[in-house]
Amino acid sequence: MTGINVSRYGDPAGPPVLALHGINGHGGRWRRLAEHHLPDHHVLAPDLRGHGRSTHDAPWHVDQHVTDLLALLNTEDIPRTDIVGHSYGGIIAVHLARTAPERVRRLVLLDPATGLDPARARQRAHEACTQPSFATPADARADRAKSWPEAYAGAEDDEVADHLHQDEDGRWRWRFEPAAVVTAFSEMARPPLPPPPGVPTHLVIATQAAMVRPTFVTACRESLGDDLTITEIDAGHMLYLDRFEESGTLLREWLEEGGGNRTVFG
Repeated sequence: MTGINVSRYGDPAGPPVLALHGINGHGGRWRRLAEHHLPDHHVLAPDLRGHGRSTHDAPWHVDQHVTDLLALLNTEDIPRTDIVGHSYGGIIAVHLARTAPERVRRLVLLDPATGLDPARARQRAHEACTQPSFATPADARADRAKSWPEAYAGAEDDEVADHLHQDEDGRWRWRFEPAAVVTAFSEMARPPLPPPPGVPTHLVIATQAAMVRPTFVTACRESLGDDLTITEIDAGHMLYLDRFEESGTLLREWLEEGGGNRTVFG
């Protein structure tokens, strides 16, 4: 797949899982979860366009991400896969399932950022226009630790090792294109669309984040019926880092055993 960097974890002969990160992120954020909780699966974790070591060239809208990912599945000769999407990655997962439902076995949506309040999205997009920079990697690590106070031990070190680079001006920056993040906030303000009928979906809501809007939950219930499972976890938006064991166990059990129509309060 030209231009899209992919990290691979687990057993290449195992059931495939496509893991999609959110804005400002990269595929390497899934490494520890994949290694600890999904060792028998074949986890492919791409850097989305505009992020990490993938091409940073436009366009960065949802439809282009879906095109990139379908091309990746074709290149990898994966006819059907499970998909785990966090935040903006959750929107992309839903749109991929709506575009090519025959390619998706089941979905896990980790606090998907869809149907955001337009004013909030505009404010966040303005903030994203300026990319933070740091004098040293230690400064970058300290900033990440401040943003992730409940993340698993070593998360900040992983981020510095995998996602930080030094620009020509000598400053250190995270590997993402600010314009791609601005575009993402515009996409996240679109009216929310649910997964298509017939695609079993586990919607995981981080209760401290207030990211998942009731309109999206209602749309999912109407579209999916018995194919929808909802779990609420007492965590912030980065729940798979903040509640590493709980999130990893949830993913493993649901992907391996399947699920019914239920609501779980964590």
